[in-house]
Amino acid sequence: MGIPKDRRRIVVAVAALLVAGLAAATVYRVLAPAEVVTVARGERPPAVDPEVGPVGRFSTAPLIVDGRLRVYATTRQVWADEPVDDRQRNTPYWSYRRWPAQLSGVLAAGTTVVSRWSDGRLVAIDAVTGRVAWRTDAPAPQEGYTGRRTGAETVWHPRGLHTATGRGGGTVVVVVGDRQVQGTDLTTGRRLWRIDVDPGCRTDVGTTVAGRLATLDRCAGGPVVEFRDVATGTVTERWSPPGAGAEVTVTPTGCATARSDCGGLYVAESGIGGQGTGGAANEDGGRGWLVDAGAPVAALGLDRAGTVLAGKVGVSVEGGVVIARSALTGDEVWRRTDLGPQTTVVAAQPGGVHLLTGEKDLVTLDPADGVERSRFRLTVGRDGTGWTPGLGYAADGYVGLERLRTPVDAAGNDQRYFAMAEPVVLAAVDRGAEG
Repeated sequence: MGIPKDRRRIVVAVAALLVAGLAAATVYRVLAPAEVVTVARGERPPAVDPEVGPVGRFSTAPLIVDGRLRVYATTRQVWADEPVDDRQRNTPYWSYRRWPAQLSGVLAAGTTVVSRWSDGRLVAIDAVTGRVAWRTDAPAPQEGYTGRRTGAETVWHPRGLHTATGRGGGTVVVVVGDRQVQGTDLTTGRRLWRIDVDPGCRTDVGTTVAGRLATLDRCAGGPVVEFRDVATGTVTERWSPPGAGAEVTVTPTGCATARSDCGGLYVAESGIGGQGTGGAANEDGGRGWLVDAGAPVAALGLDRAGTVLAGKVGVSVEGGVVIARSALTGDEVWRRTDLGPQTTVVAAQPGGVHLLTGEKDLVTLDPADGVERSRFRLTVGRDGTGWTPGLGYAADGYVGLERLRTPVDAAGNDQRYFAMAEPVVLAAVDRGAEG
């Protein structure tokens, strides 16, 4: 005897509902917002005194944290490995992953790693334990992950994410969005302030050594550099660069990672010059400025395009000659004529300015007197020297550098853009007693 027709319909309907429910539950489990935290196991990694020279090559760019860990980033994950001087990437020491938000930027201050996400979330990780220290909301970025295959832009030069020291001595995380700017206490995650700003007419520059956020403001016509106290959000100075036209660019120099604690600015006309790796004197009409409390001060030693502020001098490469000038007066302090015509400045940090020669030697000089601290060929294994330097980074006695395919095709896919499968090289350098 078969199942009655009406009952059969009911059974079919119930089965369909069960299947739909199970499918919906599966989709939710896969697509629902999620956070996966894998904390550290074992003791804190020891401090390392690395041997000077190339450390290793990597597919993703490492951010050195506390001199003990390397932190990496991909589209939806930030993680750390150790030891810091190992020649290859290792099993994560800790890991943090979110879904479906994308990672927009990462920075580190002390033993705290702060990540910014495309939904506006800020998440701070204790680098020692891998545990979440705090979470808070902040202005959302205009883009999600932009770090390409290496993540170098995300961890070395994140957009709209900086740190600075407030007037009370505490570290402030500054987040810049298109419509809002926010300051957050690094230690507690407490929001210190949030300010609404005019959208579409402001460009984030970075934070300064005086604890101020610098922003290029075109909202009212002529360009103005606005300085905002990072502890309170209050505007303390609005400065019009002398002689600057409507299409001006403002590039920070002498900065720590994440364009933070910058000591100088280079102001030039858009599309003509910039803070690159060498250039002719004043070819773009640009001018250099030192930034501290109050209005910027003219810095004659930073007037040449491509000059990098390192300590109290501006270092540039002119016709193959490396020249350091007093940042304030422009007087020559020292010069080096032995590094070759293709030498470029790739990065600087306290105690060292780092140059790459045409033969791909990484040369570290003392910015105070030009004395050579270390020199070695920046190659690992059989990689060779047929590449062009990309994004660079220096901190804690290490230098990181992307290696790009020659000629550089910025619009090409990652296989065309990068020179090899592991395009990032990390090296340990000698910065002398100051380092």
